[in-house]
Amino acid sequence: MRNAPTILHLDMDAFYASVEQASKPSLRGKAVVVGGLGPRGVVATASYEARVFGVHSAMPMAQARRLAPNAAYLVPRFSLYRSVSEQVMALLRELSPLVEPLSLDEAFVDLEAREAAWDAESARRVGTRLRADIRAVTGLTGSVGLAASKMLAKIASEEAKPDGLVLVEPGTERALLGPMPVRTLPGVGPATGDHLRRAGITTVGELAEAGEDELVRLLGKAHGHALYAMALARDDRPVVAEREAKSVSVEDTYDVDIHDRLRVGVEVRRLADRCVGRLRGAGLSGRTIVLKVRRYDFSTLTRSETLRGPTDDPAVIREAAERLLDSVDTTGGVRLLGVGVTGLADYTQEDLFAQAAQPTVADEAAEAPKEAAADPVPERPEPAERQWRAGQDVWHAGWGHGWVQGSGLGRVTVRFETPLSRPGRVRTFGVEDPELEPADPLPLVPDAERLPRAQGDGPASAVPGTVDADP
Repeated sequence: MRNAPTILHLDMDAFYASVEQASKPSLRGKAVVVGGLGPRGVVATASYEARVFGVHSAMPMAQARRLAPNAAYLVPRFSLYRSVSEQVMALLRELSPLVEPLSLDEAFVDLEAREAAWDAESARRVGTRLRADIRAVTGLTGSVGLAASKMLAKIASEEAKPDGLVLVEPGTERALLGPMPVRTLPGVGPATGDHLRRAGITTVGELAEAGEDELVRLLGKAHGHALYAMALARDDRPVVAEREAKSVSVEDTYDVDIHDRLRVGVEVRRLADRCVGRLRGAGLSGRTIVLKVRRYDFSTLTRSETLRGPTDDPAVIREAAERLLDSVDTTGGVRLLGVGVTGLADYTQEDLFAQAAQPTVADEAAEAPKEAAADPVPERPEPAERQWRAGQDVWHAGWGHGWVQGSGLGRVTVRFETPLSRPGRVRTFGVEDPELEPADPLPLVPDAERLPRAQGDGPASAVPGTVDADP
């Protein structure tokens, strides 16, 4: 282990919910819950205001609504989250070439790789400046942990939440860990925690006192050795620079099972187009198209088809996904669909004419009985009402940019505001109003606002907009 706290762990605070609050002035300081809004939905992130009521990630959305009925419940907007994440990761890469992202809102950084820090004082300066830069560039807050190991840096950032910095001085690690619950250590889940509790071990200090032999007896050789080392604050894992993506995919889970075969086909084509958007956004192409289908009985099927060469052509990928769907029985209903691309490259095969008609690799089936014939396709689909989801960005020809507060009974309620405006007015429209259409999210901080603050001028207050607040 190192002799200086030069491993940094950044964890953005309630990331999805904080992005929503920054994007929607009327929700700042209020309880916000982001996740799936249907009966099967789960909480992805809850703001700190919502956590006061006991709402937390991975909780069923129905339970969250019972605990915090007055919170704002919003669908995720991953395109915006990815955009903000890219800004944050760019700041981390300015500190070091060794950045190990764990998710959109979390990463390790090796500060020694570019000599950004070499002792406790320089590491603290880097962490303090990073937090200020993140606030300046994104308007959000992140918590920073600094330590001589990845495990301790991650624990330190958790102790720093929200919006703080904790540095673990070398030599103090065991004193910090000792009184902490065993669940603090990575790899100790509910089952292992209960097993240790039944053996009278509830803290990390008690874990260390139990000794390696006892832990091996209780948990097995590999797990026992690993936990004993962690209890002694031993962790020599290096920070590993971000790896190249192995696949690009999108998927949707539906609140109500889809039984209409034509609707399933429409969804697959839509997912294929979204997948192409992600491919092109990353400057990639792919050779193998993958379809994922989770059916009404929770059985999951995957089908794949490998083309002659990598492509980012939406027509080719869409047609391949449709052919894969032809081999899947959707009788009984579908609850999840996904389209992905693997075999990635940073170029495209120019001569792809007719390759879609000649697949070279077949299907992979999982956890499902033998397939039956596909449902017949109806000649004409029934007209569907436009769907508006809470939190979705919209544009109205007369009112400008806004977001959906709710919809139902043929009406949709929209609040018109932007990240830099004051809380905006609320208006209600028919769901088929021709002047109302979906829109892309607005950036949290305009480019013109970023540079002066990122150079050290400190956080600026929001710039007043032109939208009046409700009386």
